[in-house]
Amino acid sequence: MEITTQEFKHCDLIKVKGRVDSATAPDFSKALEKANNDGKFKIAVDMSELEYMSSAGFRALLATQRNCKRYNRGELVLVSVPERIREALELAGFTELFKTFDDPIEAVGSF
Repeated sequence: MEITTQEFKHCDLIKVKGRVDSATAPDFSKALEKANNDGKFKIAVDMSELEYMSSAGFRALLATQRNCKRYNRGELVLVSVPERIREALELAGFTELFKTFDDPIEAVGSF
């Protein structure tokens, strides 16, 4: 798994590549927590090159979303969610919790 972060004026764009499973989810979680710890609460997660995400990855997204929305500071949005991961999010009932965008520029612009 590879994680890259691009900082913009209004938000951070975190791009995830590869697989987020039980072995790599802690690193994914740390990357999201680092953004929050650095005072960033408007986060877009680009999933265009993500092959797989386990429930541990979903938990990391949920925890970060909760952190971002606390005190109305911001939110976490998802970008270019692959079809299989979108289906898993729907099954888990998470689609209502996250705004999704097809394009990273559109997601960054939403802030």
